[in-house]
Amino acid sequence: MEKPITIKDIAKKLGLSTSTVSRALSDSWEIKKETKELVIKTAAELNYHPNTQAKGLVTKKSYTIGIVVPELVTSFFPMIISGIQKILMHEGYQILITQSNESAETERTNLSLLEQHMVDGIIISTTSDSFVNSDMYQSLQDNGIPLVFFNRVPSNIDTTKIIIDDKKMAYSAVAHLIGEGYRKIFHFAGPEKLDITKDRMNGYIEAMQDANLPISDSTIIHSGIFIRDGEQTMEDILSGNGEKPDAIFAFNDPVAIGAMKALKRHGLRIPYDVAFVGFSESDMATVVEPYLTSIEQPRVEIGEIAASCMLDKIRTNRLLNKKIVLDAKLNIRESSHKKHNYDKDTILT
Repeated sequence: MEKPITIKDIAKKLGLSTSTVSRALSDSWEIKKETKELVIKTAAELNYHPNTQAKGLVTKKSYTIGIVVPELVTSFFPMIISGIQKILMHEGYQILITQSNESAETERTNLSLLEQHMVDGIIISTTSDSFVNSDMYQSLQDNGIPLVFFNRVPSNIDTTKIIIDDKKMAYSAVAHLIGEGYRKIFHFAGPEKLDITKDRMNGYIEAMQDANLPISDSTIIHSGIFIRDGEQTMEDILSGNGEKPDAIFAFNDPVAIGAMKALKRHGLRIPYDVAFVGFSESDMATVVEPYLTSIEQPRVEIGEIAASCMLDKIRTNRLLNKKIVLDAKLNIRESSHKKHNYDKDTILT
């Protein structure tokens, strides 16, 4: 078995002291940028991996960051986690991933587990019942564990939050449907307690009002977050005696895809009878037929920024709380675009 590469090996190769190499790898302000770059390059060439356990004994850190997400079923959160991992691994940190399964109780258990493992910080996207665990979020921060929230963030906690402008993007989605000639546009809204639900619903309402189109209790339906929820909501509408939509703006892609499944069972055509727009740009958007128009969030970038914010908090030992709003885009595909025929791989933005 080969002997692992150490800081001494890097120092010997470069003719530097071990303390200089150590400080360069720790991104110390005392070391010149050129020296840092040379040390990092040489460490990569030698396949150096830091011994986080030994390092932790000296620094009193675990060099582990906890991650809490609602689900790992769709590609949305795994893509964000890959962005987090990319940044943290480069800095010698490991990640401990937990899944709340949309359960506030499970999320609370996950947070306790991460605290017991003495993680250096926690990056989290909350469950649909985010307010339930607000006391724990605050307690963790008060106990010196930095938190960074993304996508689903609590409004009542002063912390770092990485989001997109959900209201603006919802408005653009509905405006697109209106521009395509649809007038009876329903909104399948998400869980009522989530801020992103409110923001997306407000974007829908504003777009409809600006176009002088009717909004009623029957046009906004809180339909959940899963495929089965969208499927059941659409089935109830089609089987009932109430008003029928000619377009649906859904809280997320799974809900839109579920609704599309129900519509097809009734022999209706997409987008000619009913058009669909989802949100979050999951991998499923370009698997279903027809391809789903969706709001694409910069998933990897969200993860990278969340990780960078966490490192800033750890290095400065301060809260450094801020809200970062990232750009997103509307990818227009067959499910809502009936005026032209085009290749399925074409994305209009």
